[in-house]
Amino acid sequence: MSHAPLSYIHPSAHSPWSTYLSQVDRVLPYLGDLARWGETLKRPKRALIVDVPIEMDDGSVRHFEGYRVQHNLSRGPGKGGVRYHPDVTLEEVMALSAWMTVKNAAVNLPYGGAKGGIRVDPRSLSTKELERMTRRYTSEIGIIIGPNQDIPAPDVGTNPQIMAWMMDTYSMNIGGSASGVVTGKPIHLGGSLGRVKATGRGVFVTGREAARRIGLDLDGAKVMVQGFGNVGSAAAELFGQAGAKIVAVQDHTGTIVNPKGLDLSELLPLVKRQGGVAGFAGHPSGAERIDDEAFWDLDCDVLIPAALEGVITPARVERLKAKLVLEGANGPTLPEADDALAERGVLVVPDVICNAGGVTVSYFEWVQDFSSFFWSEDEINLRLDKIMVDALRRIWDTADRYRITLRTATFAVACERILMARQERGLYP
Repeated sequence: MSHAPLSYIHPSAHSPWSTYLSQVDRVLPYLGDLARWGETLKRPKRALIVDVPIEMDDGSVRHFEGYRVQHNLSRGPGKGGVRYHPDVTLEEVMALSAWMTVKNAAVNLPYGGAKGGIRVDPRSLSTKELERMTRRYTSEIGIIIGPNQDIPAPDVGTNPQIMAWMMDTYSMNIGGSASGVVTGKPIHLGGSLGRVKATGRGVFVTGREAARRIGLDLDGAKVMVQGFGNVGSAAAELFGQAGAKIVAVQDHTGTIVNPKGLDLSELLPLVKRQGGVAGFAGHPSGAERIDDEAFWDLDCDVLIPAALEGVITPARVERLKAKLVLEGANGPTLPEADDALAERGVLVVPDVICNAGGVTVSYFEWVQDFSSFFWSEDEINLRLDKIMVDALRRIWDTADRYRITLRTATFAVACERILMARQERGLYP
């Protein structure tokens, strides 16, 4: 039975929400009787749009668009990041929240999916303006977030300091200290060891397992990273430690390349100081700057898209030489490009398992905050690795059984759990 589309969105063919819907349609044939609940996956439970007015440093008043979407809460409280980016839209946040629903179920965390964002370039604001905006946004969405309702975390354009402001604002509004309202906080405010690099670590762990599966030796393998923020840089560092050569890196400042491998011991500190990779061009260790679009023509074994959605298009697939694609970003591959990669025999480890390391360690942080008992970083990394490897093994078994891609298999495993929870809870009233 077909249902009318949501009236408040107008997805284009390549919008994140459209991409998500196509992924849901592909998995429905593998859900058996649970497919009768499939429409649940195509409709967010709750979407809040807020106005975020703040006084700027010059005395003027500016208004920003803010969002918080809770896609599905059948398996537990909402969980998902807050994104500060000038291109944030309701449809993008809806898609990101839906992918969080799938991601949390794929690694069997007791969460539903949520996401938030503000339509702003955070680099255009002073620190005090950023703080005022964050606090006002937190107050506006405070009616639907909380340690047992919806737990935000960092995403593109946000960081532990922003999570600290969010936690403090929520705590002041309820008249108590609620460390569990957000994750990704600074360590001394109830943050967890291992959280900063957790998403990148998850990319590495799933990439390592996938490389073994296809017989790719990581020692000497050529890796390209698109997006060199928290996720891309941490993944690059771990692949470098495993003997791989990081031959090209691209971020918002430009693209740098060295076929012999970039010197990460010099590149990583420079990026922290300068905020981008472009300044590394011409470094004595050997790094050349090239045109951004030429990035997709370079010779490599592994590609890690770790920036934004929709960057891997069918046209770029034709030029891509990678044997393995590890989706550090959410929704980086368009559906048509996904099909083209499968036809070419390129293995794609999808975002909904590949970058689930961040939310897994966020779960650890949330648990530690409730118990006020904190684990060592070694304990956290061991627990993370086990959860990621076990989840990937279950997904691979499903892919082999149905002869489907890892993406559809991940959705099959996750959506079965989501819809079983929906069915067992029933409809109220």
